[in-house]
Amino acid sequence: MIHDFLIIRDGLPLLVKNYSSSQKLFSQGDNLIMISGFFSALNSFSDSFEDLGTISELKLSNHDLKLTFLKDSNIPSLIYLATYDEKSKAASIQNFLQKIAVKFIKEFNIKSISNWNGKVDNFNSFDSIINQHVEIENMDNSYNVIQKEAALLEDMSENIVEEKKEIKKISDFDTYVAKPQYYEYLPTLTTSDRINPKLFLTGESSCEIYDQIDGIKSIDQISQELKLTQDQVYNICKNLIKMGFITFSGF
Repeated sequence: MIHDFLIIRDGLPLLVKNYSSSQKLFSQGDNLIMISGFFSALNSFSDSFEDLGTISELKLSNHDLKLTFLKDSNIPSLIYLATYDEKSKAASIQNFLQKIAVKFIKEFNIKSISNWNGKVDNFNSFDSIINQHVEIENMDNSYNVIQKEAALLEDMSENIVEEKKEIKKISDFDTYVAKPQYYEYLPTLTTSDRINPKLFLTGESSCEIYDQIDGIKSIDQISQELKLTQDQVYNICKNLIKMGFITFSGF
C-alpha cells in the first residue's frame, strides 16, 4: 500500500500527497525538506558514478516502510518518490511511478516544470490524477492480499480435511483392531418355537434381548438396537445358552 507520494525538483518538494492516517513521517514539515534534499543528493551521486547503476529503492532498518523513486529522463533534476509497506511489491510501485511520470509531463510541459517558481499550488490540478492511480494501486494490492489469504485458507481447509480423513482412518482401524470377536456372534434360537421369556427370565433387558434374537442380527447389532453395551448382550446370551434356549453361530 502506498503511504506517501512526492515529486521533487532541485531538492525542493514540488508536490506532496499522504495516504496514511497513521504514518506521515515523510510528508511533514522539516522531514519533507530533508527527504527532498537527501534524494536530490542521491540523484546527483548516481549521476556521478554511472558505472554503479541507479539507486531506485531504500529500506530503513527501524521502520516498516520502503522508499522507491524514479528519476525523470526528460528533466534530470525531477524525482518521483513513493513510500509503501510490505503489502506492495517494488516492481509494482516502480510501474506506478512510471505511469505518473508520463502523465505529469503530459499534463504540464517540460518548460513549465523547468521554470517552476517554487509555489506548490501550481500543480494542484494534478491531485485527482495521482489520487486515481494510488487508489487503483492500493486496490490491486488489497485484492492480491485477499487472494493470497483466500488461497491460504483454502490450503488450510484442504489440510484439515485430509487430517480428518487420516484421523478417521486411524480411528476406524483402532476400532476394528480393538473390536472383540464375539461382537459378530449371531445368537440363534435352538428351536423354532418361541417361548414366553417372562416365564423363565428375570429382568427387562433379558426379555428384550431374547425377542431380538433371529439368527440374523449379531450381538453388536442387537446392542445398538436396544442401546445396550455389547458386553451386556453377550453375557445375557451366555445365560440363554446355558438354559438351552439359543446357540451362537457365525464363528
